[in-house]
Amino acid sequence: MADKPHFHGHRERLRKRFDEAGADALPDYELLELLLCQALPRRDVKPLAKRLIERFGTIGGVLGAEKGALKEVAGVGDGVVHTLKLVEALGVRTLREPIIGRPVIATWQAVLDYCTARLGKEKTEHFRVLFLDNHNALIADEEQQHGTVDHVVLYPREVIKRALEHGASAVVMHNHPSGNPSPSRADIELTKEVAKAGATLGVTVHDHLVIGRSRHVSFKEAGLLPD
Repeated sequence: MADKPHFHGHRERLRKRFDEAGADALPDYELLELLLCQALPRRDVKPLAKRLIERFGTIGGVLGAEKGALKEVAGVGDGVVHTLKLVEALGVRTLREPIIGRPVIATWQAVLDYCTARLGKEKTEHFRVLFLDNHNALIADEEQQHGTVDHVVLYPREVIKRALEHGASAVVMHNHPSGNPSPSRADIELTKEVAKAGATLGVTVHDHLVIGRSRHVSFKEAGLLPD
């Protein structure tokens, strides 16, 4: 039988360290290396893991990178992109679990963590809405619109219409501007319009979160929600 490739011993040592000491025992590129082994079991993926970390900075940066940007890195094909995006989706889904069916006010940090994971790395503006029941528990999280680098069009009546279709009594709106998360005048006016439309039909706007890459702005905390 042919000798095993040289990287097999290294890979087995990595797995043993992970199994015995946990993730904290491995630097980012080695954790990523273990993941890439699933996509490329017959290749030495250590150089690729290092290239990805060098390009995107962190594991979170790698997982959140756009598919096109990932494929610009030498050695990344469809299989690697699929594996990375699958893990990203699992992470977002895991963060959503603590807020499903539970009052968002009681799990506010979990809401922020979820929204940041969902939108914090987007390159263009996305406008999503969390629909809440009369106990402020999450019914659904849906994207209403996505736009360009610095602009997205949203129709207040569509938000309220969708809330009524869900049987929701409250909403938390959140969007991502690629760059500064400080609310624009258009954001403020939009929130007022949605709140006004919802007030006549029993739908309350609890907050409007503007999610950036490293921080967020809450309209409620900033005193920007209409009375």
